[in-house]
Amino acid sequence: MKRLTGYLNSAFIEAANKLRPKKAKHRIIAYVESYDDISFWRSIFNKYENDKYRFEVMLPARGKLTKGKKQAMMNMLGEAVGRNMIACVDADYDFLMQGATSTSRQIITNPYILHTYAYAIENLKCYAESLKEVCVQSTLNDTDVLDIPAFMKLYSQTCYPLFVWNILLYRKHDLKTMSMQRFCEIVRLTSFNIENPAYSLKQLETRVKHNTGLLQKNHPHLIAEYEALEKELASLGILPEECYFYIQGHHIMDSVVMRVLGPVCRFLRGKREREIEKYAYHRQQYSNELSAYRHSQCDVALMLNKNTAYTEAPPYKRLQADIENLLKLIG
Repeated sequence: MKRLTGYLNSAFIEAANKLRPKKAKHRIIAYVESYDDISFWRSIFNKYENDKYRFEVMLPARGKLTKGKKQAMMNMLGEAVGRNMIACVDADYDFLMQGATSTSRQIITNPYILHTYAYAIENLKCYAESLKEVCVQSTLNDTDVLDIPAFMKLYSQTCYPLFVWNILLYRKHDLKTMSMQRFCEIVRLTSFNIENPAYSLKQLETRVKHNTGLLQKNHPHLIAEYEALEKELASLGILPEECYFYIQGHHIMDSVVMRVLGPVCRFLRGKREREIEKYAYHRQQYSNELSAYRHSQCDVALMLNKNTAYTEAPPYKRLQADIENLLKLIG
C-alpha cells in the first residue's frame, strides 16, 4: 500500500510539473492595438502553439495605457518588430493603399507585422455566411427568413463603384472630396424592412449612382486611374461581392449588419412566441413556456460581438497563410 501511495504521489508530482510553462519554447510577443484585440489574436494563435512556439498577446505600452496601431508596430521602448516580437493590427485602409503611405508600406512589406486583411476585426465578425447562426443563437429559432449572405453580396456589389473612388482618392491623399465619414454616410442602410429588403438596396443604389456620377463629372481626368485601380483590386483578391470586408468595421457592424439582424431577430422571436401561444394547453403553460423562452434568448448585438465563425472568410484565410509563413521565417 505504501508503494502504491508513493507511486501515486510521484505520478502526481510529475503531472503537476508538466503544468509549468516550458522554457524551451520560443516565446513570441504579439503586440495588439487594444483590449478587444487580445482575445481575437489569442484565438488565432492557439492553433499554432506547440512544443516549439508559444505566443504572448499583449498591449504595446509598458507601465502606461497607451494603445493603437502605431504603438503595436513600435512599442514604448522603441524596439523594432522581428523574430521575437511581432505586431498584430487591423488592416484599416493600409492594405488597400499598397504603399501610398509609410504605414501602408510597413504593413505590406514587413513579415513581422500581421494584419487582418479586412478593415477591422468587426468586419470578420460580420462574415455573411455566419450571420444566420448569430440569429439562431440569439433567438433559438432556426427558421429561414432572409438569405443574409445574398443580401450582403448585393449590398457589397452596390457599394463597390463608390468604394473604388474612395480608395483612389485616399491614395492621392485627398480626404476632402470623399472623406471616410461621407463615404460611410452614403453606404449605410437608412432603412430595412424584412418584407421588402430590396427597397433598402434600391435606396442605396440611388445614392451610390448619384455620388459616383458627380465624381466622374468633376474628376474626368481620374477615370483611367479608376479603371486601373479596379483591375489592381481584383488582382489583390478584393471582389465586388466582398466589399463589406474593406469598409470601416464599426460602420458595417452598426449601420448595415445590425440594421438587418435586428428586424430578422424580432421576426423570429415573434414567430416563436406565437407558436408557444398557439400550442399551449392552458394559460399557465403558455406563461411558463414564454418566460422560459425569453430567459433563454441573448441580445443579438452581444452574439454578433462574440461571433467567431469567420474562419472560412477569405481575409482570415490570408491571415492564416501569413502566420504560417512567419513561423517558417522564425524557424
